Amino acid sequence: MQDRIYGFLAGAVLALVVFLVMKVKSMHQAAAVKKELEKYRKMLSDRMEIEQEGIQKLKAENEKLRQENSNLKVSVQTWSQKPGRRELQRLQVYQTAADRLTINSPGFGAAWQAALKESEEEFEQTYIGVQPFLRKFIPTKTDATIIKELED
Repeated sequence: MQDRIYGFLAGAVLALVVFLVMKVKSMHQAAAVKKELEKYRKMLSDRMEIEQEGIQKLKAENEKLRQENSNLKVSVQTWSQKPGRRELQRLQVYQTAADRLTINSPGFGAAWQAALKESEEEFEQTYIGVQPFLRKFIPTKTDATIIKELED
């Protein structure tokens, strides 16, 4: 019976050693899993922080672009309201209309070119000689009123 007790004790010691070895292995595995889990949490935290910074930068850039867009709209409105801008736009419309008339009306082109050349020469004369001096003091009538009177 003593052999049985020794056999039982030897089996119990062997089972205890195997149990302790398995317990140590499982503790090492649990520590490794915990370490890996902590690593993944840190990676996730870092990624979320980086993405948050990126989103904040995008929001700031978006707001900056909205402000620039608003400023540009105001600038365009201001630019179009400056003196002379409307006149330039009107001159462009007149030029387009004159070009269309030149193409579509056969007799208009020659008359238009002659009138344009006379007007340019007259305009250049306003900067030379006595005529500019007199224009400052004496208002002049345009040919447009004379033509209107002739039509009546």
